[in-house]
Parts: sequence; C-alpha cells; structure tokens
Amino acid sequence: MAKIVVALGGNALGKSPEEQLNLVKHTAKSLIGLVAAGHKVVISHGNGPQVGAINLGMNYDAEHGQTAAFPFPECGAMSQGYIGYHLQQSLHNELHRQGIQKDVASVVTQIEVDESDPAFDHPTKPVGSFYSKEDADKIVAEKGYTFVEDAGRGYRQVVPSPLPKSIIEIKSINDLIENDNLVIAGGGGGVPVITTDEGLKGVPAVIDKDRSSALLAANIAADQLIILTAVDDVYVNYGKPDEKALHDLSSKDAQRYIDEGQFAPGSMLPKIEACLSFVATGNGRTALITSLDHLDDALAGKVGTLIKA
Repeated sequence: MAKIVVALGGNALGKSPEEQLNLVKHTAKSLIGLVAAGHKVVISHGNGPQVGAINLGMNYDAEHGQTAAFPFPECGAMSQGYIGYHLQQSLHNELHRQGIQKDVASVVTQIEVDESDPAFDHPTKPVGSFYSKEDADKIVAEKGYTFVEDAGRGYRQVVPSPLPKSIIEIKSINDLIENDNLVIAGGGGGVPVITTDEGLKGVPAVIDKDRSSALLAANIAADQLIILTAVDDVYVNYGKPDEKALHDLSSKDAQRYIDEGQFAPGSMLPKIEACLSFVATGNGRTALITSLDHLDDALAGKVGTLIKA
C-alpha cells in the first residue's frame, strides 16, 4: 500500500459547473481505482479557468452595483469550495457504488508564500477564459489587468505565481489521512498567504498547483506524486519530426533536458520541476506524469513518464 498525491489539472475540470460535474464523474472512477487497490490517496487540483471566471464575474457585478468587490484570494477560496464539492460528491457516489466505506473531505487550504518573491513583479500565471486581443485590450484599459497571448489560443489574464513555502493546514490534512479519509487539499495551488504582524493575510496570486502538490506530497511523506495532464507521456523535441516519448526519467537526465530548454515554461517545465523537487525529498519516492484517461496503463508501466531520483 502506498500513499499517493494525485494532481488534477484545472483545465480538465470544464468551463462551467455543469460541464465540470459531468467530467469529475469520470475522474472519480479512475481515482477510486487507486483507493480500491488499497492506497491512501490525497487529491489536489488546478483552478485557473475557474478562479479567473469567478474573479471577473464578481468584479462585473461589483461594477454594476450588484455586489461588493471580491479580492482575488477570496475568489481562490471560492473555487476550492465549489471544485471540492463536485469532487467530494462524485468520489462519494463512486465509493458507494463500489461498496467502499470511506469518507471524503475537502480542506480549504492556505499556503504561505514570501511577500518578497520576485514573481509578484512579473505576473505569469494564466487564469480565466481566452479573449480576443480587442476584448483583452478593453479589459486592460478598464481594470488594469495583465494579459498575454497563450499558445495561439487567444489572450488570457496573468497573475503572479510565487513559490509555495509551507502549508498552513498540514496537521489537519495529516489527521484526516491517518483516520482513513479520502482527502482533497491544496486546490488551485492553495490560497496564497503571507505572515504579517497581525497574522496571516491573503495576497492576489495563484500558486502553481503542481509545485504545491509536490510540497503537499513531501509534507505528508507520500510515496508517489502523480500529475495528470493532457498527454500520456513527457516528450523531448515535442511537436518536431524527431519527438520522443520519455518513459523512465532520472533526475539527472531531467535536469539535462531542462538545461537544453526541452520543456515549455508555461506547460511541462513546472510539472517536471515539481516532480524533481518531490523525488529529492526522500529515498524511493517517485513521480508519474500521464493523462487521466490512461492512468491505469501508466500505473502498469505501459505509458506515462516515471521520474526517479
């Protein structure tokens, strides 16, 4: 039996609550497979599209006198709540369907960051929907947000993405795990907070969920970190005639590929770096990058990229 942290991508959760609920029903079947095999499982998830939509929607209502303005950290907490609710419900139903007696709990998670992190001066994390350049320019003029072109798919708002330092609720998360609960934690990378003279304070940013998941996995002494993304394998020379899938990857070779610029900064690079940071925290720890649809095949060694120290 292993202790496993599974990180779900926010873009895999759909563009609306209805679509998300349908998608997580499929997700639950794959994840409960790990539980049925006897593993202790902790689930984290992204929230980029969701938190951006909440932020823009709440600000729109505020500008039209319907509600008070909601700061970005509160929008992040809202996204943790509603994504957690959908995951909890779907996982609960699948556990019941398979006759497994286990409770599911979501922890709205705060993660401490450094207020002097240089990321606050250079927003890079995409959130929310895609916009045309014309619409993006209009939002920039009205709200002062920062937008960048995203992989030829349109323009998206970007916010700072500081590195995670510590998980505020880690004791509660560990207590839930040790009492045999299926735990959802670190949603959206966690709500970023800083420590002030008055205590904790939320800051407008989005922590990369893979980096937070690696920290979570290390803090609960997990055996494996699984990052589920849109592709079955990690590639070198991706999209080129000589592209090659990587199945077994040592930390040394992974770092060499990073130095060669093989992994895109806004896509695969943070996933590889998160995996490297986790496997370096203990002997025998491994990380796996693959797609949700082929998780079973990846666990059997048929697809996926397994990273070891």
